[in-house]
Amino acid sequence: MNDVPIRDESIRLGQFLKLASLIDSGADAKAVIAEGMVEVNGEIETRRGRQLKRGDVVGFAGNQARVASYDQ
Repeated sequence: MNDVPIRDESIRLGQFLKLASLIDSGADAKAVIAEGMVEVNGEIETRRGRQLKRGDVVGFAGNQARVASYDQ
């Protein structure tokens, strides 16, 4: 699992997928989230605007990334 640091208190799911290099583009993020292919903390998430906070774990296509702080 990769720890991916964010600058702010939260980040939207679609943005995080790109930041974590789990997908290539915003259009890809929209599609895979809408199709129920993305998990947040082990549960399917279909809201692209879902706010993630530090410690949340995002899974897609067998890969996982955790929202982390730059301070860690």
